[in-house]
Amino acid sequence: MTKKIIKYTDLERSDKLAAFDRLLTIMDELRENCPWDKKQTMESLRHLTIEETYELSDAILEGDLEEIKEELGDIMLHLTFYARLAAEKKAFDMASVLNGISDKLIRRHPHIYGDTLAEDEATVKANWEQIKLKEKENTSVLGGVPRSLPALVKAMRIQEKASGVGFDWENGDQVWDKVEEEIKEFKAEIQAETVNLKRKNEEFGDVLFSLINYARFQDINPEEALERTNKKFIKRFQYLERASKREGKSLVEMTLSEMDIYWEETKKNEKN
Repeated sequence: MTKKIIKYTDLERSDKLAAFDRLLTIMDELRENCPWDKKQTMESLRHLTIEETYELSDAILEGDLEEIKEELGDIMLHLTFYARLAAEKKAFDMASVLNGISDKLIRRHPHIYGDTLAEDEATVKANWEQIKLKEKENTSVLGGVPRSLPALVKAMRIQEKASGVGFDWENGDQVWDKVEEEIKEFKAEIQAETVNLKRKNEEFGDVLFSLINYARFQDINPEEALERTNKKFIKRFQYLERASKREGKSLVEMTLSEMDIYWEETKKNEKN
């Protein structure tokens, strides 16, 4: 099988290397001379890195390429900072970070750099998980799922990893049957004569887990879908606030029916 390798021109490559070298130089200068940068640790940067990652996520959802470029730069700065901090401890440096990820990509793409055949995405993902399991020497396929992931994202990763070793439904119809089953069980629990808060929480969690699983079969990213709905709700609610203020009305004094008039207005505006 002939494998197509895309290479940058010498000029494009040299420009990129020069830009990266410039960032490394600036990072060294800031670490040695800037009072704020001199004080930072991996722990102090952690929450800032998380914030930058969410800002990149927002820019991607908005489709704002200029903002994406800026947020990528912020994240690159953080990655460079962590590597510099580790180099000071003589733990690792940027070269070992980059060589490490390059080696990993080669190992986990044997269909590109070896003799393994993988002609579809599902096979590639299955190979990736099996190779990763051997490398990490995990006792569980799910051992690589970070404990601190948000619950919705964690559910996605758990299901993907289980699927990677063949533990999965055959088709989306089966998953939807499971969704309906879980909804019935949740409904039965909330209608029970004796209130059991623990059971209600468990059944509701089962409903969410099954819906996330169904989204996977429909090629829907549930995290992205929910965030888009969040943004849509915020946009509509803020229109409601502005419109009522123009009319000299206060939301707390309005009825739900009065609010709904403005809500329907913003929905119509979205369609126009």
